[in-house]
Formats: sequence, structure tokens, C-alpha cells
Amino acid sequence: MNKRDFKNAVYGELAKITKVFANPHRMEIIDLLAQGAFSVEEISLNTNMTLANASQHLQVLKAAGLVMIYRKGNFIYYALSSVKVFDAWSNLRELGMAQNDKARIIVDEYRKNYHSLVPVCFNTIHEKVFSGDIILLDVRPEEEFMQGHIHQAISMPFEQILNRINELSKDKEIIAYCRGPFCVYADQAVEILIKRDFKANRMKEGYPDWKLKNSSVTVLQ
Repeated sequence: MNKRDFKNAVYGELAKITKVFANPHRMEIIDLLAQGAFSVEEISLNTNMTLANASQHLQVLKAAGLVMIYRKGNFIYYALSSVKVFDAWSNLRELGMAQNDKARIIVDEYRKNYHSLVPVCFNTIHEKVFSGDIILLDVRPEEEFMQGHIHQAISMPFEQILNRINELSKDKEIIAYCRGPFCVYADQAVEILIKRDFKANRMKEGYPDWKLKNSSVTVLQ
């Protein structure tokens, strides 16, 4: 194999991976699977895709080696094949948000439906979180919290906030987080809390982003 054939071959193989990423539905599936393992039915429900469509995209991801399957009882679950898959998606997402003004405007304008605050980065609040001066609220579904969460976070799924709001103190700032920057559970939670006179904001990152950048993580399998 000469130099040109070598480069054509290796770049051609890598292009196959980028083609798999170049689909909004598969990006959303990867973003979801960063929370943990899901069945195709759960993926379909969370992404508003039909079962057939979700299954088709999962097969493409599996063929590319980006997701794997495993059985638990009578059920089949899908999971990311490696943390490098989410790492690649995270970097792609950051690049897109930095270089694509329209994508950034879409996110900012949609978030304004819930609040006008600028999300905070974990690095700017982590000392207050670990000292107990800030309440860190994980508003993802409980099963996702159980698969992994930020140390010292309190699980309060979004749909439970109104019924459990008396468990929270107005003497401390509350920072909500969810699946990541494109997840709106945290924004919806902040809207509810602010309307009830809590001091609240959302964290820019989600759990998987934080896990990649920090070591003090509680992971439950």
C-alpha cells in the first residue's frame, strides 16, 4: 500500500464514524445514552421517535461500534460502547455551539421561555456545593440518578418538585442540573423555584459532562 492508498483508506474509515454522527436523531440518542443504559422502548419514549425508527438508528450506531447491547432478564438494553463516544459527541457539541451562531441563538431563545439567567459552570460553584452553601438538585428521572450522579446532589425529579418543594430551603441558593445543556428539565425546575421565591439557577453542564471533567463522582451500577 502506497502513501496515497494508506491515507485514502484510513480517512475513509474515519469518515464512516462522522457519517454516523451526522444525524440529529442519532446525536440525541447518544446524548441520552450518556445517562446510562436504556431499552429501545425507553429510547423511543424519550426521543419521541417510533419504535421502528429508534431501532433503525440504534442498529446504525451498533454497526459503527458506538453502542453495545446487553440483556437483563428478558429485556435488551443499549449503552454507549465507550466513554470516548460521549467525549467525541461532547467535543462536537461544543464546537458547534462555538462556531454556529444559529444553534447558540436557538438554545438561548428557548431558554428564555423559562428564565433569563445565564447558566453557571460547575467550576465556579463547586467549593460552595461541597461546603454545603449551595443545594445541588438533580432533576433527572430517579433511575438516571441511580446510575450515576454528582457527589452531594439531591435527587428530585422534575415532576416531583411541586409536591416536594417544602423539602428545600430558601436560605440557600439552589442549582439544578439535568442531562446536559440541551435538556430543559433544569430550566423548568428553575422557573418553578423562582416563581416561589427561591434563589435558583441551572448548571450549564449535565451529569455526564461533569463526570468527564471531575473525579469526585458517585457512580452506582
